[in-house]
Amino acid sequence: MGSLKSEMNNIETPLVLLHPDQRVGADMARWRKAGGGEALARAVQDPAAVHEEVRISDLRGLGGSGFPVWRKWEMAAPVLPKPDKYLVVNGNEDEPGTFKDRLLLEETPHQVIEGAVVAALAIGANRIVFYINPDIKRPLAAMRSALDQWEGSDLLALASAALGKPLELKLCPGSGHYIGGEETAAMAWIEGGFPFPRGKPPYPAQAGIYGNPTVINNVETLAHVSHIVMRGGAWFKSLGKGAGSGTKLYSLSGDVLHPGVFELPMGTSLRELIFVHGGGLLSGKPLKAVFTGGPSSNLLTPVDLDVALDFESVRARGSSLGTGAMIVVSEGTGIVKRVAEYMRFFAHSSCGQCPSCKTGTATMSRLLDRIDTGHGTTADLNTLKNLCIMLPGSGRCHLVNGAVLLLDSAFRHFHEEFKQALH
Repeated sequence: MGSLKSEMNNIETPLVLLHPDQRVGADMARWRKAGGGEALARAVQDPAAVHEEVRISDLRGLGGSGFPVWRKWEMAAPVLPKPDKYLVVNGNEDEPGTFKDRLLLEETPHQVIEGAVVAALAIGANRIVFYINPDIKRPLAAMRSALDQWEGSDLLALASAALGKPLELKLCPGSGHYIGGEETAAMAWIEGGFPFPRGKPPYPAQAGIYGNPTVINNVETLAHVSHIVMRGGAWFKSLGKGAGSGTKLYSLSGDVLHPGVFELPMGTSLRELIFVHGGGLLSGKPLKAVFTGGPSSNLLTPVDLDVALDFESVRARGSSLGTGAMIVVSEGTGIVKRVAEYMRFFAHSSCGQCPSCKTGTATMSRLLDRIDTGHGTTADLNTLKNLCIMLPGSGRCHLVNGAVLLLDSAFRHFHEEFKQALH
């Protein structure tokens, strides 16, 4: 991802992408010289006020769920005292088309750590686990170096004093499995087991890691916290457009002239993202479709170009904003081939715990490969349609549902293309 560019567009003060002089990697001295640590110094004076400002800000979970952050924090706050309370910083980013968190981890690791420490104070957590995809080597190395500098620092001592007990920062490389990003799977791995998703309830905030209350927030989510502390929740909320609050990192890829990570007001239109910031489509071709939030959702088409890219507006179109990843497909690019590629990813990523998911995604992948290579039959197509009816809701996590959403949406919009690919 080193060739992808990161930009801040149409916002006077860059937030999580920061000014160039603040994107200093793991250099703690340079980060502090540029203002790093000031939010923590303010937060220790009144940790409860942090929770309130985050509520006002309407900050959402930016790892895909869009769940209000303050509500998740609130769920953990009233839990009876336990020996430990955990905050997990989820950096397992592994879905195709999503590459925002690795940018933050590599270029602004101290910003992520400070946001996590401030969040820990707000919820009373004394253990922070940075759970990071082991395959993103440079971001992992940057976080390891940054955390080493926090150990024994005055900032960590300040936070521990405000908390009333030592605050532990731990780096935990993930399992390397896509499904390991699901929050209960992440907890299982941190505990030393295989990352099998668990049923809910109990929810992590009630009984998480080793039975202790646990809050799990995405990297991008926590990177916003320090800015909210410094400028206030109302200011942050005002940065969004329409129903959106604050800013969002959008990962733009596929058939566009300028792929990259763009920080824009939440609620920026899909049209603006693709044609203004992305420079339009390659060779000036017409738009065919967009995989939103990565491939595990419903497709958007040219009629959806003016949709506001916030959680509610995209959901109203029958899709999901997810991580904010937008994979653009132009006319002339085969949808069947793209769907077959992504289905192979889902089949490979199934943890195998739920037979319906393991066999269902494998069967869908096999049949799609047959159709894509010109060997598929009408019976294969009908089997795929039946699986789209039978499989939803049959797994413990979202993986099989996401695979079905992808396929069912492709059928609805491009059914003729599937028929033309048959033997």
